[in-house]
Amino acid sequence: MTTELIATHRDNAEVYKGDSLCKLKSRELLSEINLPKDPLPLDDIVEVGYNRSTGFVWVQQRKPKVHRFHAISCSISYDAEITAFVGDRQMMRLTGVKSKELLF
Repeated sequence: MTTELIATHRDNAEVYKGDSLCKLKSRELLSEINLPKDPLPLDDIVEVGYNRSTGFVWVQQRKPKVHRFHAISCSISYDAEITAFVGDRQMMRLTGVKSKELLF
């Protein structure tokens, strides 16, 4: 389902490939929409895309990852594909992230 959603928003989107460039662009995007710069501790990012006209963002990584935030004693699992609609200080319809609680 998320692959189909990505395909529909790919037209007119900024698409970046490669782990280091994707990490840089994802941080720039989070800074641009006034969210914390590093809530996505992902490895081996394959692609990041952002469609400015619809606010749709996607991140694709090679394999799913579970990350443990020791400061808050919380584990968060990230799917291989993460999607969301973003706006100023907001992230809506987030898919691919599972957690009991997520605080910013």
